[in-house]
Amino acid sequence: MTTTLAGKPGFLRSQLGGLPRPFWALWGGTLVNRLGTMVMPFTGVYLTQARGLPLATAGVVMAVFGAGSLISQLLAGVLTDRIGRRATLAGGMLATAVTMVALGYSTSLPAIMGAMFALGVVIDAYRPASNALVADLVSPAERPRAYGLLFWAINLGYALSMTAGGWLARLGFTWLFWINAVTCVIFAVLVWRAIPETRPATRQDTGGGFGVVLRDRLMLGFTLVVLGNALVYSQTFTMLPIAMTSVVGLSTDRFGMAMALNGVLIVIVQPLVSGWLGRRDPSRTFALGLFVMGAGFALTAFVTTTGWLAVTIAVWTAGEIVTAGIAGTIVAALAPAHLRGRYSGLFGFAWSAAAMLAPLLGGALLEIGQQALWFTVGGIGLVSAVGMLALGPAIRRR
Repeated sequence: MTTTLAGKPGFLRSQLGGLPRPFWALWGGTLVNRLGTMVMPFTGVYLTQARGLPLATAGVVMAVFGAGSLISQLLAGVLTDRIGRRATLAGGMLATAVTMVALGYSTSLPAIMGAMFALGVVIDAYRPASNALVADLVSPAERPRAYGLLFWAINLGYALSMTAGGWLARLGFTWLFWINAVTCVIFAVLVWRAIPETRPATRQDTGGGFGVVLRDRLMLGFTLVVLGNALVYSQTFTMLPIAMTSVVGLSTDRFGMAMALNGVLIVIVQPLVSGWLGRRDPSRTFALGLFVMGAGFALTAFVTTTGWLAVTIAVWTAGEIVTAGIAGTIVAALAPAHLRGRYSGLFGFAWSAAAMLAPLLGGALLEIGQQALWFTVGGIGLVSAVGMLALGPAIRRR
């Protein structure tokens, strides 16, 4: 008998079967794009080492990126519902490719800040469209698995790109920008050729606007929890690289190799546990993941070597695996079909707000000391977990 993953007959069929072909085009494009996503994890290192910016200035520049991303999520949410999922996703990827190259060749502070703001506007424009596509294409019962598979693709690419990015950064950061740009173009072409438009066709279906979303108090509460989650996780590409290279003294290639553990663990473990986690209560499962992530980042206060960094990464990665696919599933369940783009836009807005706030908060705390930064981040994770438990009864009733 043929051996299957995890030694269980039918494992691959149960994990990968039954999903529509356009979903797999989205999955493949996401994987290719993430294989080339080398710029954002090393942005802080690029700004401080290649461009010589002080820590505080680098934090402000990354906050400018976050400000652009705030606009991105709300705008992309509207565009997803109005002009369509496919056009928004492909257009965002092409704009990201152009902006990546522009940032790579920017040398003055005004040019860097302008390029970072533009990158913030376009780089995450795909998120509301991608989330809405999955909700449109996949049945409610299969959505946790579908969102989990996208999460898996992201981290499969991330595991490889972090390792390669650490080495390429030593050769020259320009390589990172060009590779990232090329994979964005590939993703855009794949989306345009292989994914049909799925948005509601009539004007009546696309009515409602953000007012409907903002009157959904359960969605607003969940967005606050997601904001806490995003503030914690955003440290992985804002302050964690700076703290580990500039304060602890690790080289970029050692940091990249340690961070690759995050993707490797997710690629190996997440498919094995996603089915079981998908059958658990979403709110309790999400709260558990938030707590574990917070604990992992709190432990980062004691990191002095690459080995100890790997240990903390393993802890918060366990929390990340527990939460995989759940947030997107909750948003898809809360959103009416014709407002999925806007609901996903508000969900993405929380991540964008974190991208703006995390470097400001993290930069100020890191100047005080590593303990101040990582204990605060851990506390945010704990508060978010408690908030998720409080929302649990209402989510179950919905």
